[in-house]
Amino acid sequence: MGLEEKLPSGFLLTGVEKLAGWVRKNSLWPATFGLACCAIEMMSTGAGRYDLARFGMEVFRASPRQADLLIVAGRVSQKMAPVLRQVYDQMANPKWVLSMGACASSGGMFNNYAIVQGVDHVVPVDVYLPGCPPRPEMLMHAILKLHEEIQHMPLGSNRQRVAEAVGAAALAAPVRVTLGSPT
Repeated sequence: MGLEEKLPSGFLLTGVEKLAGWVRKNSLWPATFGLACCAIEMMSTGAGRYDLARFGMEVFRASPRQADLLIVAGRVSQKMAPVLRQVYDQMANPKWVLSMGACASSGGMFNNYAIVQGVDHVVPVDVYLPGCPPRPEMLMHAILKLHEEIQHMPLGSNRQRVAEAVGAAALAAPVRVTLGSPT
């Protein structure tokens, strides 16, 4: 979308990739999507005791057009799923999603018709954070893991090559099905 898309493959790309990765990881702007008790832990992470400002995330954005990280904290109901998808679609690229808590990741203890059994049915998720609710330290750890992923993300034609290689490897991987319990 930017200059990195116009450069030929291998032309100054190593330095540009490192610089762009460093800039992106140190300037994540999260959009809050707090739906349940996990949102309280997410809010406390932004407070003075845990201080997300040291990671360049001091302001939680209320507008999806100003954010590039969507933190889904809590259970997603069937009625809220289209809203979540709309917020995700309004975010600018590149964008990342962090699923916070057991309810967001897998539906948690709410195995019924009203709750989406995993936010990955609605939006693609980059990092899953387990727990009920996860502690602020765990959220900070998940954000640091996302920082590592962003830091090493290739740009331009290198990104396309890596995505194609990952897709080909996933299709070539053998399917393993386990039925019943091992005896």
